[in-house]
Amino acid sequence: MTTTTTTDPGKQNAASRAEALSEGTTKHFTNAGQQLTIGGVVYTVTQVTTNLQEIVDLRTATTNAQASAKASVAAETAKLPPLLLFLAAYVAYVKATFGNSPTVLADFGLATKKVRKPLTPAQKAAASAKAKATRAARGTKGPVAKLAITGNVVGVTVTPITAPAAPAPAPAPQPTAPANASTPAQGASASGTGGSGTAPTHS
Repeated sequence: MTTTTTTDPGKQNAASRAEALSEGTTKHFTNAGQQLTIGGVVYTVTQVTTNLQEIVDLRTATTNAQASAKASVAAETAKLPPLLLFLAAYVAYVKATFGNSPTVLADFGLATKKVRKPLTPAQKAAASAKAKATRAARGTKGPVAKLAITGNVVGVTVTPITAPAAPAPAPAPQPTAPANASTPAQGASASGTGGSGTAPTHS
């Protein structure tokens, strides 16, 4: 019998399918030594069921391992913080108890605290000179020198600024008389002249 292969249906689906195929193979291929040609390769019925069962076993082991790992991570997350505090406290206790015995601390996997060797007078003088030279090169000053530095402003000149004068209002325009109108004086003169002429004289 010759069959063709199909696409992988997924790990979990493959395991379920393999389990069902194994049960069907055992039921319908009762001769364990019968040879089946699958994908161009000859297998016995026993080899077929063995391969199918291995797929199921691998998936089961992986699923169990994942569940166990998830549970382990959750347990570590919950329990580890207080245990780390205990660890730090115990390290401090051991150091306080055997601090003067480097060999004993080594048995606990702890190293002794390195004691800083005090500087000689010559080394102190050299360090001070180096610090002073560094400040001079960087232009930095000490706190006392900084207090002596002030701004160079000695006075302030106030320049008055006046607002510009408001412009004078323009004069109102004068009314003009019509060109053919006569003044009262001119009317009176005309009336006197147009009457009886010259006035009579008396002797």
